Amino acid sequence: MATINPYLTFNGNCEKAFLFYQSVFGGEIPYMGRFIDMPPMDGKTINPEDAEKIMHVNLPISKETTLYGSDATTEFGGTVTAGNNFSITVNVESKEEADKIFNGLSAGANVNMPLHQSFWGAYFGMLTDQFGINWMVNYDAPGEHLS
Repeated sequence: MATINPYLTFNGNCEKAFLFYQSVFGGEIPYMGRFIDMPPMDGKTINPEDAEKIMHVNLPISKETTLYGSDATTEFGGTVTAGNNFSITVNVESKEEADKIFNGLSAGANVNMPLHQSFWGAYFGMLTDQFGINWMVNYDAPGEHLS
């Protein structure tokens, strides 16, 4: 079965964001490459200001899901407006896990909807984290959601 693996693009704070996400979810970051480590491609050279930015990083969240990310550079796509074009949904296995993840992500965040028992049966909340990324935390208790 396919899984959804979000890829996040940042304006220079990718490393800080991924270290924060690692502190929330745990686990190890198996790879964090910088643009300076990239071989020249099609005659493009990296602007010295972008050399230490993150070219690619991944953080396994579970067996099924990995969070990927990079910084934007003028040579490879320019700037981005982080967080306004997607949300990442985290489906958890208990209310306690929902609280842990939501509270962790809430550090410096704008909580759009606190965790609560929703009308459709899920324990659900939404926030925009300190890096401008939209998150939804969801727990569907067995037998408590709408069909």
